[in-house]
Amino acid sequence: MSLLILLIFLLGYGMIIAEHSLRIDKAATALITGVLCWVAYILQSGDRHQIEHQLVEQVGEIAGILFFLIGAMTIVELIDLYDGFQVIIDRITTTNKRTLLVIITFLSFFLSAVLDNLTTAIVMTSLILKLLTEKQDRLLLIGMVIIAANAGGAWSPLGDVTTTMLWVGGQIQTTGVIKNVFLPSLVSVLIPMLFIAFRLKGSFEKPKLPVESIGSDKERRLIFISGMLMLLFVPVFKTLTHLPPFMGMMLAVGLLWVLSEFLHKKSRQSEDERSSIFSALERIDLPSILFFMGILIAVGALQSAGILNTMAVWMNDQLGSEKTIVTSIGLLSAIFDNVPLVAAVQGMYPLSEYAQGHFFWDYLAYCAGTGGSILIIGSAAGVAAMGLEKISFFWYLKNISFLALLGYLAGALTAVWMH
Repeated sequence: MSLLILLIFLLGYGMIIAEHSLRIDKAATALITGVLCWVAYILQSGDRHQIEHQLVEQVGEIAGILFFLIGAMTIVELIDLYDGFQVIIDRITTTNKRTLLVIITFLSFFLSAVLDNLTTAIVMTSLILKLLTEKQDRLLLIGMVIIAANAGGAWSPLGDVTTTMLWVGGQIQTTGVIKNVFLPSLVSVLIPMLFIAFRLKGSFEKPKLPVESIGSDKERRLIFISGMLMLLFVPVFKTLTHLPPFMGMMLAVGLLWVLSEFLHKKSRQSEDERSSIFSALERIDLPSILFFMGILIAVGALQSAGILNTMAVWMNDQLGSEKTIVTSIGLLSAIFDNVPLVAAVQGMYPLSEYAQGHFFWDYLAYCAGTGGSILIIGSAAGVAAMGLEKISFFWYLKNISFLALLGYLAGALTAVWMH
């Protein structure tokens, strides 16, 4: 049974990689793969009620991630409709591409520690789309955003789902993970940035504000500041209420919706003119959301069938060294979702074996958080950016993956050296 599910997953994964050659959209392939994995699981199992229960649990977790993604995209699209990103563009004085790369990289790295890597990737990718007209330059900078957002999320308890899991599970401490993971994460970012800087040459022309804009300068600033504050409010909401992050994101969308309606009533020319929030909802990249859903459903089947846990146990038996196991888990997170992999490791190693704050847990936070950058569909940040700019799997593999791998390994060596 496990072999059939794994074969279906790998076949679907291969078709996603060959999307452009097959001319079949990756979202359709991901959805079919996800459903077929569960079909194979339930047909070959004797306890169908148990599998239905597992599916409901998986869908609940997936729905939370998708609602979070939809909410973040809605806020960003609304800011974009009001040309809110012009507020940042006006403050970027440089027109040098390499200087812009440094600014974007460090903004992504530190912002993702406060927000999270998914929201940061959406915001920064949207900003790059507004700043640069040359597609190749945009792709390189967005590739750097994915690496920086994932690395930035690894050293903060709020920056990545897996780091949050380890924090809530009592395996890591806030000060400890910052102290032990910050420098390795920074190293994993600086190395790819230096290589990409050599590929960027010359200057770019800063875009001017469109003649036809929805709101005034005051409204533009108001929507931008409010939108960013709402995004920053989400992790605070989670900490205060202990509710899932998507609840805070839905509240943020609702509040910004009310604000946009208020501005709309003040400025609309006719009664039948639509509110800008509906235009923002129409601009959300639904295929990317469905693609993400399909991938998560497929990985959920692997997790429920015990395949990922079996893989983790096998690695423990064969590799032996804890550092090698954790490093390998980081590499696997480029293919499989890092959440179930980390959950399996949490189950395998109790706190009695590795106490809270042990290097093992901090190293796991680094590897699971940054390893997903090696492939574009290895992280939520990568999938979101992939949808916004229509980045192909092979372009990323050819231009970014090796650099991300170099950074990952250099950061891993830094973490081991510091220990």
